[in-house]
Parts: sequence; C-alpha cells; structure tokens
Amino acid sequence: MRVTTAQYSDRIFSIATTSQFEALAMEVFRYQYEQIATYREFCDHLGVQKKQVKELTDIPFLPIDLFKTRTISTNATIAQTFSSSGTTGSTPSLHHVVDLSVYRKSYSQGFERVYGKAEEWAILALLPSYLERQGSSLIYMVNGLIEASGNPASGFYLHNIDELRSMLIQLEAVGQKTLLLGVSYALLDFIEAGSINLEHTIVMETGGMKGQRKELIKSELHELLKEGFGVEQIHSEYGMTELLSQAYSTGHGLYQCPPWMKVLTRDPEDP
Repeated sequence: MRVTTAQYSDRIFSIATTSQFEALAMEVFRYQYEQIATYREFCDHLGVQKKQVKELTDIPFLPIDLFKTRTISTNATIAQTFSSSGTTGSTPSLHHVVDLSVYRKSYSQGFERVYGKAEEWAILALLPSYLERQGSSLIYMVNGLIEASGNPASGFYLHNIDELRSMLIQLEAVGQKTLLLGVSYALLDFIEAGSINLEHTIVMETGGMKGQRKELIKSELHELLKEGFGVEQIHSEYGMTELLSQAYSTGHGLYQCPPWMKVLTRDPEDP
C-alpha cells in the first residue's frame, strides 16, 4: 500500500520521543530514496544503497547546492515553489512543495509550542526584502500566522516605519500581547529613526542584512536591538526554505527545535 503525504504528515507532527523520530526518519529516507530521482542519484554517487542505511546517522544529507541546480521532487503535482532569499546576485534554492498543508502544520504547531496560539497575539511583520520578491516561504508562514491571529492590528509593513511605530504605541497602551517580527537590517533602520520602550511586545529577528548593511555577529546585533527597543531579550526565528521547518530562540541565541526536527552536521566536501 502506498503511503500518502497526509499519512506521513499526521505521524510526523505526532512525534513525541526520540525513538519515534528515528523510526520515522528511516521510513521517510526509504520513501525519498525510492521516489526522488535526484536524491537516489546522489546516494548512488556516494556508493550508498538503501539496504546499507540502518540507522539515523547513516542517512546521506543532500547538499543545499543541489536545490539550486536540480529539481528535488517526486513525480507528484507541485502545488507551489518556494525560493530562498540568498544574497544579491546568487542563485536561489527552489523547494517544490506538493502538499502545502504539511508546511501549514509545521509552522503553526512549531509556533504554538513556543508562543501559544497565534490568536493570542497581534503580529506585526517588518520584512521588506521578503515582500519585494516572489516565492518567500517566510512570507507564506507569517501571512498564515497573521490570518490565524485574527487581530485587526496584525499585518505587514514595508517601509512605513512611522505607521509601524504608531501601531506599536497603540498596542502598548492597551497592554496587547504583540510580536514584532523583522529582518535584521529593517529592525536596525527602525531604531535608528528613534528608540522605543516596549513592555508588552516581543521583538523577533529573522534573517541577516540581505546586502543592505554590514553583517554583525548575533550578540552585537542583539545588544543594539535590546537598547533600541527597550527590551531584555531579542528572540530569533531560523528557518530554511529547503526544509520548511522553524527553530525559535527566546533569548541568548539558544534555539528550540520541534520534536520533528533535529540538527546534525556533515562536511559537504566529504558527505
């Protein structure tokens, strides 16, 4: 019997233990080896056959560069293609998604595990570099969270920093729990136009400078943002277009992964 994407999805987002993760990871590996030609070809080049992969650490990791040069997908109909932001002039990675409900479950349940239900929040997004291009998985996620929040104050801001500042002041005045999610350079632009003291708002940075400013180390960036927004901690979101999965930091640069996501490293020069 062929396992459907929906059946995998239900099981993935029900993972509660390490043993469940490892068992399902092995099953998904076998499915992807059989159904995704590029991945099977990559394994063949490594000399790795399906029967040789007996545990989690045996699973070959597909290099990110292949998402830039090859179509990584089964033969199923593609519902939407997301593209990575990358840097100016670079080739973006493409993620061809067959079932968007999988991504919706991933970002909504991942957010809820750390911050509670989206409807408890006013969600303000300052993501100009993402809004100005097509195919951003981050915009798709944030738009979904904004819709789920149901708060009339929730929404996107492009370059209208004065309007955003006014909205933050209004929400602070009534004690509304608020999330300000912004790309790093835009948050710096905001505080350079004038600092603000936030008591009921979480400031969350995502992404880097996107070629707009000199890159800063995370601790230096956070110190500037803490001072400018008058908050004790800066939260962070980290996601990859190629994975459709998020990790969140509530401060000190320590990220929490949901149970269906684990971080392992491989040398791309010696996979």
